[in-house]
Amino acid sequence: MGIQIKSREDVDKLRVAGRLASEVLDFITPHVVPGVSTARLDELCHDYMVDVQRTIPAPLNYAPPGHRPYPKSICTSVNHQVCHGIPGEKILKAGDIVNIDITVIKDGWHGDTSRMFYVGEPSIQAKRLCEATWEAMWHGIAMVRPGATLGDIGSAVQHHAESKGYSVVREFCGHGIGKRFHEEPQILHYGRAGTGTELKEGMVFTVEPMINAGRRDIKQMNDGWTIVTRDHSLSAQWEHTVAVTADGVQVLTVSAHAPPPPAFAAERVSVPA
Repeated sequence: MGIQIKSREDVDKLRVAGRLASEVLDFITPHVVPGVSTARLDELCHDYMVDVQRTIPAPLNYAPPGHRPYPKSICTSVNHQVCHGIPGEKILKAGDIVNIDITVIKDGWHGDTSRMFYVGEPSIQAKRLCEATWEAMWHGIAMVRPGATLGDIGSAVQHHAESKGYSVVREFCGHGIGKRFHEEPQILHYGRAGTGTELKEGMVFTVEPMINAGRRDIKQMNDGWTIVTRDHSLSAQWEHTVAVTADGVQVLTVSAHAPPPPAFAAERVSVPA
């Protein structure tokens, strides 16, 4: 199936789902502390989604071709885990960094977003990596507008990450999103400006770079889901869902406590009030 162009009404529904996903991250923030298990974070988020928001946790039992069903409601990727970390009995300790990835379904529409969290006080290295990854995401988002290309997004992300001495994971990418969790197009976080599919109003997709402090090489763990860096270096990821508008881009996954855009992107992106 090709790229699905969303109507304004569709985007309105995706904005609701996106706000709800971001609100799960707002809710869980005070619970990300030393001594908590990732299973407990999953439990708290699951109950908040199901009982408070009346949303459906999209990851729970999600089974793309070639994968066993994902067993939890959120993804928690700690330190050298790149993505798709399965919550379990792991206890977070001071100095850890963790990506929490949330996708909810509301009235049939998906909202998908993630943030990095510091557990206690991070190392200087970890903090710099997380900040650079956040900036790389926004550099990519700031390129989105009708007439731009997918290569413009990937090039902007890659240039910023590599200018800081980091590497970009290439095996995983952003994706179109709507009534299905993963749609076309694929949003690579590397590439050459001016190449690839041209962006058009009504496209909705995620920008979610995974950036490693060391080499970009990764491997999959025996659980069939968790991806880690081969050299055991730290990895970070941030994610927003965005919509191409008539004159630029609107970020759909925002809420009261979502970090605002950095100054360099603030004038180029629209963020719902």
